[in-house]
Amino acid sequence: MRAVPEGFDEAYRLQQARYPSAGPGWQPVHTVYVPADRFAVRTLSEWSDQALSLVKAHLPDPAALAEVFGVPGGLAAAVHSKVIQKLSCEPIEDVRIDFEDGYGVRPDLVEDEHVAQAVEAVATMHAAGTLPRRWGPRVKSFADGNPGRSVRTLDLFLSGLMERAGELPPGFTVTFPKILMEAYLGQFTDLLARLEDELEVRLRFEMQVEAPQTLHFLRGDLAESLDGRLVAAHFGVFDYTAAIGLPPHEQRLDHPACDHARHVMQTAFAGTTVELSDGSLAAAPASGLTRDVHALWRRHAELVRHSLGHGFYQGWDMHPSHLVSRFATVYAFHLERYEAYQERVRAWEEQREVGGGVMDEPATIRTLAAALRRADAALP
Repeated sequence: MRAVPEGFDEAYRLQQARYPSAGPGWQPVHTVYVPADRFAVRTLSEWSDQALSLVKAHLPDPAALAEVFGVPGGLAAAVHSKVIQKLSCEPIEDVRIDFEDGYGVRPDLVEDEHVAQAVEAVATMHAAGTLPRRWGPRVKSFADGNPGRSVRTLDLFLSGLMERAGELPPGFTVTFPKILMEAYLGQFTDLLARLEDELEVRLRFEMQVEAPQTLHFLRGDLAESLDGRLVAAHFGVFDYTAAIGLPPHEQRLDHPACDHARHVMQTAFAGTTVELSDGSLAAAPASGLTRDVHALWRRHAELVRHSLGHGFYQGWDMHPSHLVSRFATVYAFHLERYEAYQERVRAWEEQREVGGGVMDEPATIRTLAAALRRADAALP
């Protein structure tokens, strides 16, 4: 009998640590970005109220939902009910208090004041139990040449919150944008390690993929090389498409160049614990007229379906109207095939044919089971 090859045990240990192949758990279906100077205790309730008002005015019943989003009539009632339920109970699953592009460059004292305001809002929401399941700031990029401002904002935010709330509420994630150099990731990780030692907390971050240069250093062991602090990668459509020279009217999430970038992200992080998120639509309804609201919803739904079809189950939402089309599209996507997926998994487990000419492979069954778990986690 042959001996185990030399070095196998170590290689297998690394494989299990790097590629745990764990099934999908809960992941936010979106991240809402709110400029730091506009973030307040009432932000979530305001978004909920605006989204529900849009539903009442422009999506009053399942028939309207079926027409706007192309949802089969038999499914529309369930989706319509779940959208209203979600907007009423948990309109935002993940929020970023944005100190970067959505906020701009302000004098240091002004940004410091907005950090303090954000800390007070987060602490108040935490005490009231209204803080989203995921939350945190997006700080400025090191690529802008002023890492000191990014460091100061994060330091003031965390130290202020620990002092005000007495703890770091669960769900904290900081977003690190525009990473043109791999060295910035190590430097940001070192910053988090220093803050961890000072505050006695565990800090995680998500990176944004917003430049073609970033694709070159995405790889399976990246999170491992960053002491496990990297938990997600978010695609940034507008910076990316600008960086590769696309004309303004082609800066869209469903451009083939964006598909390529997303597929590189998927290839790099497949089998790891790093979550993936798609980008956004930078548009709101052109007016309060039903035709303009429906036009916005249809376009946003097209992009959300494009992301879902490419295996990106999270995206950015930038306006209260996006909540309606986000949840309607996500719920229809999961519900439309749910029962068929269940039947195929049951047939496999019972070792019987599912019918219809379907011949499932073990890999397909794993995918079907993962899709069911993902749906269960996403649906209200």
